[in-house]
This record gives sequence, C-alpha cells and structure tokens, in this order.
Amino acid sequence: MRTSVLWMSMAFLLLFPAGCRKKGETERIFDRKYLKVIKDAREEAYFYLARNFVPGSSIALSINGKLVWSEGMGEASTDLEVRANRFTKYRMGEISQVLTSLAYYRMAGAGILDPRAEVRQYLPEFPEKAYPVILQQLADHTSGIRQPTNEEKYHRGLNPSLERGIEVFSGDTLLFPPGRYQFPTTYGYNLLGRVMEKASGQDFQELIKAWVTDTLELEHTVPDNPLVTVRGRSAFYDRNLVAQTIHAVTLDLRYRMPSDGYLSTAEDLVRLGNALLDSPALSDSVRKQMMTQPLINNEFRANLGNGLLFLADRQEKPFYAVRGNIVGSGAILLIYPEEKMVLGWMTNLSDEGEELPGLKIANMFRDFLAGKYVNPEEGLKQRQN
Repeated sequence: MRTSVLWMSMAFLLLFPAGCRKKGETERIFDRKYLKVIKDAREEAYFYLARNFVPGSSIALSINGKLVWSEGMGEASTDLEVRANRFTKYRMGEISQVLTSLAYYRMAGAGILDPRAEVRQYLPEFPEKAYPVILQQLADHTSGIRQPTNEEKYHRGLNPSLERGIEVFSGDTLLFPPGRYQFPTTYGYNLLGRVMEKASGQDFQELIKAWVTDTLELEHTVPDNPLVTVRGRSAFYDRNLVAQTIHAVTLDLRYRMPSDGYLSTAEDLVRLGNALLDSPALSDSVRKQMMTQPLINNEFRANLGNGLLFLADRQEKPFYAVRGNIVGSGAILLIYPEEKMVLGWMTNLSDEGEELPGLKIANMFRDFLAGKYVNPEEGLKQRQN
C-alpha cells in the first residue's frame, strides 16, 4: 500500500513542468555518495506528503557544509499547476526568531544596544509594568509577556509596522515576574524587534538584511509582504473542519516579522544552520551566545532560547531544532554539531497535524554516516524475525 501511494505521488509530480529557476541551476541535487539513503529518505518524505495531503514541499540537507540533497516535491500552486522546487519560498514561522536573535547579538556586539537595559530605555512609550523587563529576557522567553490568542493569530487587517504589532499587548499585565519562568511568546520577539528599530533608527527588515541575510548570503530569505510580488513564493494552504486542503486566509505578517513573518527556502535554512555551526561571517562570541541555554531564575538552564531548542539524542549528543508552525506553512530546521549535518524542510500546508518526520530522516543519514544504516523495510523484517 505504501509503495503504491509513493509511485502514484511521483507519477503525478512528473506530469507538471518545473517551477521557475535561474538559468544554469539544476532542479535537484543528489550526491551519489549518499544515493542509497537519499532514495529511502525520499520515499519517507513522499509518503508523508501523500498521507497528509500536503500540496508542496522542499527539503535540503548538507554534510560538512556541502549540500548533498535538495529538491522540491509536489506543487507550489495547485491552481496554476506550478511545481515546488529548490527555490520555492515558504513561511518560516518561528524560525524567523533565529534571524532576529542573530541581528540582536550582532547589534549588541557593535554597541548599538545593551542586552541588560530595560525595554523602556529604548521605548519610553512602552507602559510601565510592575517589574522592569530587560532586553535579554525577550530573547530568552522569560519576560512574562503573553502569547497571542487564536483570534489575534488570524487577524486579517493590514498591519505594516511593528509599532502597530506591540499595541495589541503592550497594556497587558505580565504573567509573572520577568526571569522567574520561561514562557515561549512571539509577542516578546515582536517587542524586541521594535526595540532594535528604535535603537538603530532603521526599519526592522533593513536590520535583518544588513546584519543577517546579506552577511550570510541568504538571498531567498525575505519578509512575507502580501502587497508585493515575491518571486518564487508558494501559495499557502490550510485544512477546513473536515480535514480538506483549502487555500489559507491571506495574512499581513509585517507586524510580526521578528517572530514569524519571514519567507525562506529549504536551502537557505541549511545555510543558516551551517552559519551557526561554522561561519567566518559570525564571531565566536555571537555563535556562543546563540548556542548558550538561558539561565532561568538563576537556577537552571532552559532548553529554549534565541529561537533554538537545545536537545540531546539517546547517546547524549547535543543537537538543535527549530520548528516553524504558522498558517499556510510548516517548517523544521535541524542542526547536528558532531556530524556537521543540517536539514531544512518546508511545506505549504499549516503544520497543525502530524509533525514533519524530519528527525526520522535526519537519523537515517546519521546512521549512514556512522556505518550502521539499515533500509527501513529490511530493519522491519529483521525485527519480525
């Protein structure tokens, strides 16, 4: 059954022409050294897409900084019958916070802002709270600022500025004294982005371009502005009440750029991950700050900070993960320091059901690198015997 679904999906994809790409660029990248595991990983990915009725997706994986697998799967637009490819742009969701954190630490290193300063030092118009909120607490998700409600997440008006974005929550009471607990909130990152604007005198998207995307050569990572044409941007899809795939509502995410308002490609996610592992464009200080777990209440280290999840496998080997979950897209970024491996996977369907099997695919490659890879079907037979 699984094999038949896979071949039906692949046959369907071959009926449609490839999406636009630059002259001379290939539609897919396969490193022959890894063909065995790529073949099995593709089957796993296609089966997930078919089983969950995901219209389109792009996936990329690098080892030792070299791209060994990259391709698009399915359709970027079902209406126009445009195939997804390596350069299709999807919504990053919360992975946008990694961009914000990088710009924040680089600006702090340049003396443009002080992570230990209170928010009101840069934004005196921000209402005074029962406790002071400092900048680093915004990056660490320890500020006590609340999360958006579902109604606020789906707000459909035009919201061009971060100033408009923080008006929604700025008058609310803090949930707890800052620094005492950790509570993930996109609003905290929106506030951090507004502080960065005021400290520098530049618009947020100009800051990200200057401090992150130009520096790291993330040429396909841009704000999701619904009022302009963005070359290669996917259509976005959602599920209705009976789990049918439909067009997602149109959203203006410009007021949420620091938290979840950017577009990117799977390959740019991989470039971002490799920059965090080893890039001359980032100082050792910035890289260390990005990869350090926040200290909560001066007692213990949290497993979330700077947009990254700090995790460990069964052998206690550390790795990092970021999941982007937003209307019209799902995304995951996985970073493995020991293997120097990075995986980026993006789809154009809201990631509210079954999670992308990115960890499973990443572990297939890790087993291959360790010389202990077994085809999933062969492994099942061995366990049955």
